[in-house]
Amino acid sequence: MAKTNTTEMLEALAAEIGENVYIDIAKWHLYLSNAKLHTVVAEQLYPLITSNTVNEDRVIAVLAAIPVKIGGGRKEIPLIDLLPLQCQVSLVDILEKFQREL
Repeated sequence: MAKTNTTEMLEALAAEIGENVYIDIAKWHLYLSNAKLHTVVAEQLYPLITSNTVNEDRVIAVLAAIPVKIGGGRKEIPLIDLLPLQCQVSLVDILEKFQREL
């Protein structure tokens, strides 16, 4: 039963992240769901929610550790470098909301 709840929570978290957080490239907004990054981000950040340790510094550290391949995989850039500050704040807000609801 707990596994189903965890799976449902991860899916809900990934969906919310995918709809509200985007990477900004040359003023183009590519939402994480379209970039196929929302699930990876949710899986990496979920432990912060379950351990009740969501804060901006920890979220930034996790985002810095998620590589995004560009140029057909020729280069990798940390996800944090592609997110505008507004999206970082939104992401922390989303995580805090999920933490409160847990």
